[in-house]
Amino acid sequence: MCRNITVLRGLEPPATAEEVEAAARQYVRKVSGVQSLSDATREPFEAAVAEIAAITARLLDELPTRRKPPTTVPPLRRPEVRARLGAE
Repeated sequence: MCRNITVLRGLEPPATAEEVEAAARQYVRKVSGVQSLSDATREPFEAAVAEIAAITARLLDELPTRRKPPTTVPPLRRPEVRARLGAE
């Protein structure tokens, strides 16, 4: 299990497309071992991220509502992280 992937189900407000894509990107990086993209890896890597993100979004939409909210806060929802990303 990739320990950096945050639980997205049950968040209020719901997980954003950005958070779903970030989780998909972390997953694809972990299973592929690709950390930096080259011309040879970019297309298959990005295609995999898009597919995993779509599947994840569909899964989150189809699962029943959680009884308890997740205990973790997605890193992208933290104001200090969003501010840092906006400055880049």
